[in-house]
Amino acid sequence: APALLPATAAGAAAVHLPESRGQITLTQSPGSQSVVPGQTVNIRCKASSSVSNDLEWYFQKPGEAPKLLIHDAASRQSGVSDRFSGSQSGTDFTLTISRVQAEDAGVYYCQQDYSRPFTQ
Repeated sequence: APALLPATAAGAAAVHLPESRGQITLTQSPGSQSVVPGQTVNIRCKASSSVSNDLEWYFQKPGEAPKLLIHDAASRQSGVSDRFSGSQSGTDFTLTISRVQAEDAGVYYCQQDYSRPFTQ
């Protein structure tokens, strides 16, 4: 992921941008699912090659901006319910939603920022 490097002598900050390592394809499954409140839901994201742990999970409702849920594969964004968790096994990533609620209905997607172009 882009990382802030130490400030230079001039007081400016250098920003490291990830190099292009060839386009990485992310495949999400299942495409859609119907669930009932209280159920546990798992959404899988498979990367075509290594993205290290540079993977985020987003949630979006129609007409709203995407909301970051999980970054660095398994770190919950501040303010996000602990019902949401992320895990990683190699190039397989999973978003788990525990005790699903009606308000959780929407679109979930993964995005890698390991290699440009960033892909979803």
